[in-house]
Order: sequence, then structure tokens, then C-alpha cells
Amino acid sequence: MNNNLIAAIQSNWITLVISLVIIGFLYFLGRKRLGFGYRVLIALGLGLVAGIIFNSYKLDYKNVSTIGTIYVNLVRMLVIPLVVVLVINSITTLTNLGHLRKIGVKTISIFLITTGIAALIGVIVAILVDPGAGITQEAVKNFKPREIPTFSQVILDLVPSNPFNEAANGKVVPVLIFAIFVAVAIVHVGSKKPEVVEPVKQLIASLSQILHQVIKYVIKLTPYGVYALIAAMAARYGVETLAPLIKLILATYAALLIHFIFTFGGLVAFVAKVNPIKFFKKAYPTIAVAFTTRSSYVTLPVNMEVITKRIRVSDRIASFVAPLGATINMNGCGGVWPAVVAIFVARVYNVPLGLSDYVLIILVSMISSIGVAGVPGPAAISTTVVLTALGLPLEGIGLTLAIDAVVDMGRTAVNATGTTVASLLVANSEGEFDREAFNRDEEDSLELNGVS
Repeated sequence: MNNNLIAAIQSNWITLVISLVIIGFLYFLGRKRLGFGYRVLIALGLGLVAGIIFNSYKLDYKNVSTIGTIYVNLVRMLVIPLVVVLVINSITTLTNLGHLRKIGVKTISIFLITTGIAALIGVIVAILVDPGAGITQEAVKNFKPREIPTFSQVILDLVPSNPFNEAANGKVVPVLIFAIFVAVAIVHVGSKKPEVVEPVKQLIASLSQILHQVIKYVIKLTPYGVYALIAAMAARYGVETLAPLIKLILATYAALLIHFIFTFGGLVAFVAKVNPIKFFKKAYPTIAVAFTTRSSYVTLPVNMEVITKRIRVSDRIASFVAPLGATINMNGCGGVWPAVVAIFVARVYNVPLGLSDYVLIILVSMISSIGVAGVPGPAAISTTVVLTALGLPLEGIGLTLAIDAVVDMGRTAVNATGTTVASLLVANSEGEFDREAFNRDEEDSLELNGVS
């Protein structure tokens, strides 16, 4: 017993010392003014190598996981205040509420169309790769399928009853709706008695600037958080866990990559008339944070900075599109993943699918991406909805649980990038994209915005 305790303590200390050395190295690179994007990329690589070593030698990685959790919590603490303040600030700058409706229609349309395209790509790639080939059906232990919420449950979950309680529980959608009501009321009262709402508008504007500064403080910690999150992930799962389902991982990431390059790149290049390579370079902090944290909500503060300071979209558009996108834009979780899993499960359980089934996958994926807004675990819910619509066994989802965290990194990165792309498209159509500033900024870092 004593020997086991001593070994555990030594293991803990080894991972802690290795992590501190790597964090110190990343800090040194920051002091040498290496670009933010490069430091995040280096952190990701070092985290992957360290995690594989921890897993190979069965070292305790709890200390590393704690560092990553601290970073995630720091970013998460900003989400609710950011949604409330920026949405109110965005809407109160509008002189015409019809403009808000127009922006809303454009935004949701882009989300739905891109999710449909993502599902189509997922279907095509899954058919070509055939990830379920050679896998025999096995009993899934301890699997409990997620319950599909009814339409009335979804509506009730979206409508705020106690905004303070919902904010405390991290429910973004009800808080977003509450903020919209408050902002519209401010605009309405201000049209008759501007002197009454002016102090509130000034307060909101001041809070907006203060929150942006807090975001900059937290963003500086991103390389360290990225290292810790990736190291803990690799240490937990290791290579051997992924081997049996490697074709499913490859099919998912191939579909995500195709959607990322061709759908997003095409929209940026041909609709917004922007250099896609430059766009993706500027969007890199969003991609990296989403990939490592696996949370669109946690990525929201970083994405807001990227959209406004690097992509050069107006605060008014970004403050509306980004929070909405973090909630209902699920190109990866609601588009690619359910499509790939549906075809995987059908193959494993020998259920033939036809053209009508593939069309159904795409349509249901689009609808469910909106329908599960605000529900925890949207990828699981969306996949459950698609499998149910096709009459496929829900136990098939249990076969994918071992790799869910690994593919979730790519899914979330695509989700968050889709929101960035949507912000650019909406801003460009509304004349609120500063193209000259976008083309002028060349640095691949956040140093222009006080983050180094």
C-alpha cells in the first residue's frame, strides 16, 4: 500500500514538473514576442506529445487536467456577462428594429444552409469511407440513449422564467432572449424619453469595454490552457482506445475538413470576396480554443475578439451573430456527425439505406440543429433524432462513445468557425465589414489588440 502511494505521488510530481517546464517554455516564447497563433500551435503539439508519454507510462495527469479546467472556467465566467452586455449594447445602437429582424433572418438562414451542406458532405464521405465495415455488432454496456425533448419542452427551455437562475446554471438561450427583451425595451423607451435611458446605455457601453479588457487578460492564458487540455485528453484516451474505430474518426475528420475548406472557404472567397487563407489565419485563435475546449460557449469570448478585432466586423453584427451562433450553429455537431454516425450504425447493424434515407438525414439534421438549441450535449441529441427518424437502433451511439471526445474537438472547431464565417457574411451584406482594415492587418497574432 505504501509503495503504491509513493508511486502515485511520484507520478503526480513527474507530470507536474514536466507541465511546469513546458508552461515556462511557452511563457519564454511569449516574452520573445513569438506570434500568438504560433504559440498556441506549439502548445497543442507539446500537449499531444506529453499526453501520449503520460498515457504510455501510466502517469497521473490530474494536475495537468486541473490546469486545463482552470483555463476553461476562466473563459466560461465571461460567457453570461458577455451575452447580456453585448447583445443589449448591440441592439440599443439600432435606430430601426426592422434591421434587427433582417439580421436575424440572414443569420439563421446561413446557419441552416451550412448545416445542411455539412450533413450532405457527411453522407457522401461516410458512403465512400464506409466506417462501419468489418465491425461486428456487440452489446453496449451501460449505454442509455439521450431522451429526445418534445417540442413543448424545447420551447419551455428557451423561454426565460428566472433569468438570474438560468444565468447561474449557464443556460445561454434564455439569457439571450431576456437580453433582447431588455434591449428592445430600452430602444422603445428611448424613442420617447431618451434622457431616461441614456444613463443605462452609457453603463452598458462602459461594461462592454471593460469586458473586452477582461477577455484580453484571459486570452493571454490560451497557450497554457491549450497545452493542458490536449495533454489531459491524450493521456486519458491514448492510441489504443482509438484503434478499433479509426475509420470512423478518419471519416468524420475528412468530412469536417472538406466542409471547413470548401464550404467555409467558398463562402468567404465567393460571397464575401475575401482571401480565405488570410481569413483562416485571422480566425486561428477561435479554431484553436474551440478545438481544445470542445465548447462553443467557452469559445464565445475569444470568438468575439476575433470577429471584431481581427476579421473587422462591426460590434453591432458580432454582438448579435456570435452569441446566437454559439447556441444554434452546429455544422459539426448537428450536420457532419449525425450523418456519419447514421451511416456507420446502419452498416454495423446491416440496415440498408436508400436515397430517400440520405435526404431524410440532411433534412432532419437541419431541423434538429435548431430544435435542440440550448439542450446540453447537442451532438448526442441531434444524432439520437436522426437515428430515430431513420428507425436505426439507438444502441449504435454507444459504439461511438469511446471516440466522442476526440471527434468533438473537430466538431466544435467547425461549429465555432461557422459562426465566424456567418458574422463576416452578414456584416458584408449589411455594409458593416471594414474590408480595408481587414486587408491592411497582416500580423498573425492578437498583439494589435493588446494580447501578446
